Amino acid sequence: MSDTGLYSLDDMDICSVPVPAPPERASATRRSRGSSGSTKSTSGNKLPNAITIAVSSRTLFNMAEERAIYETDGLESYVKFQQEHENEPLKKGLAFALMKALEAVNLRLHELYPGSDEVFDVVLMTNNHAQVGVRLINSINHYGLSIDRFCLTGGTSPISYLKAYQTNLYLSSDPVKVAKALSEGIAAATLCHLDKDAQLSEQQLRVAFDGDSFVTQESNEKPSKNYLMVDSPSDYESMQQTGRGGAPEPGKEPIKEFLELLGGVQRKFFDKNERLKCPIRTYLLMLGGPSSKGATALQNIRKWGLEIDEALFHVGSMKNSLLKKIRPHILFHV
Repeated sequence: MSDTGLYSLDDMDICSVPVPAPPERASATRRSRGSSGSTKSTSGNKLPNAITIAVSSRTLFNMAEERAIYETDGLESYVKFQQEHENEPLKKGLAFALMKALEAVNLRLHELYPGSDEVFDVVLMTNNHAQVGVRLINSINHYGLSIDRFCLTGGTSPISYLKAYQTNLYLSSDPVKVAKALSEGIAAATLCHLDKDAQLSEQQLRVAFDGDSFVTQESNEKPSKNYLMVDSPSDYESMQQTGRGGAPEPGKEPIKEFLELLGGVQRKFFDKNERLKCPIRTYLLMLGGPSSKGATALQNIRKWGLEIDEALFHVGSMKNSLLKKIRPHILFHV
């Protein structure tokens, strides 16, 4: 952890998600979303227009030590250790800075739109046993995180509860769970290393797009639909050529609604003349100059209801340097 209190990308990674082909126009309607919850464990109700992001406990907190106990000594020893240390906060994990950035967006929204329920709502979604919940809740309170809804499934997969919680985006460090969520039509993202020295903002949500792969969706070439796990900066360029990871089922386009919802929040800031001070910042990265492909990528993303703040056209390995400079929380890549 850095002296500034922000986690570096060695500890807090970037989300990488698949991007389906954009529709002809963004849908102007949203599905009706009311409060819901699991009978296994739930706390609090979802606001009608909230954008729900579900995070796993091992994504929000660094539980490497606890996980090692489980793998070495078994479940009972793991639960006992958690109970004995339930008054000790867990270490910050991969999604911590992202959660703080979402809270910063919510705070500014409430300042501009008092009483608005169109905010980010975080749910802790984990297969941990309820007996471990005390330490998780104590840790959330220790860091002052705004998480009021929980789902602890006692050893069974939490994926089946995502729809019950009306999840718009699921974040996990487990690619198998991410692939399962995608296969069930839930937008999901893995977390991946890009740079151990960069720090992610806790005050501004940063979302980047790989424009080259996005334009491919509009060409006659068959697009790859892999969500990538980028382990290091040197891996990024090579993985553009090969790709790896799971793929969502054709036609499901699970990320579509999340992008439309994100664009809706972005527009609320623009409507208040806060374009330059918006706590959501979007980026487009593309090889080469600002050619017709660059214009196509910008238009395609705009069809999702999103607007790009910064378009960065580059050559070769410069993309890695730009990512280190931008330090996005989420990287969209085909």
